[in-house]
Amino acid sequence: MTASLFFSGVVNFLLGGLLGAMGGLFGIGGGLIAIPVLGYLYGMDQQLAQGTALVMIVPNVVIAFWRYKQRNHIQWSTAAMMCVPAVFTTYVSARIATSMAARSLHVCFAAFMGLLALYYLWTLLRNKRSVESSVILSRRYIPLVGMSAGASAGFFSVGGAIVAVPLLTALFGVTQTAAQGLGLAMVTPGTLVALWTYAQAGHVDWSVGIPMALGGVLSISWGVALAHHLPERRLRILFCAALLLLSVWMLIAG
Repeated sequence: MTASLFFSGVVNFLLGGLLGAMGGLFGIGGGLIAIPVLGYLYGMDQQLAQGTALVMIVPNVVIAFWRYKQRNHIQWSTAAMMCVPAVFTTYVSARIATSMAARSLHVCFAAFMGLLALYYLWTLLRNKRSVESSVILSRRYIPLVGMSAGASAGFFSVGGAIVAVPLLTALFGVTQTAAQGLGLAMVTPGTLVALWTYAQAGHVDWSVGIPMALGGVLSISWGVALAHHLPERRLRILFCAALLLLSVWMLIAG
């Protein structure tokens, strides 16, 4: 029994290392890929897969925020405007996700993954034009970004920063670097709330999640380093194509 547990821990550690490296390589995707992988390899239902993936996602988010904070300035007043509503909607949406039918959540996640892939393909393939960004909405509407991103993070366990960053740059004229910092500041406490909510509902397998988290923490920097030596745009296109295929597969086979 002990040998079996040790072997399982090593396998989960290596799996987390692979997913963490993917997250660093593509900039997105560690947790996003982990959820369908956990469902396929371990037969987890959608809630359990999302909750277990959060164990891996939390330390990566915290480390990313800490490193970003060391090198960049974060507008704390703006971050607070997003963070407070994000924490609330994360908790509410996570409660809804943990109580709904697993099959319904599975379909919603597959659709979310497909739409996300199409959005990133569109941003990569569109013609780049040097257009100055302009503020379309007033700063007082920024809490709505936090609400939207928090809802995504709670309902799908992923996507908080992915939702926030393009909204901040497109609708509020925030630079890409500033948007990434605000997204990390907002999603860090929300991710902790999401993990707590899923754990309270019994939708976390700690024996799988903890070794994966350790592997991911150790390997994510390797993925980031590798990304600087490979054609990033082509890799992201391939990654989006993989997301689309996973989305279709989840809808058909799930």
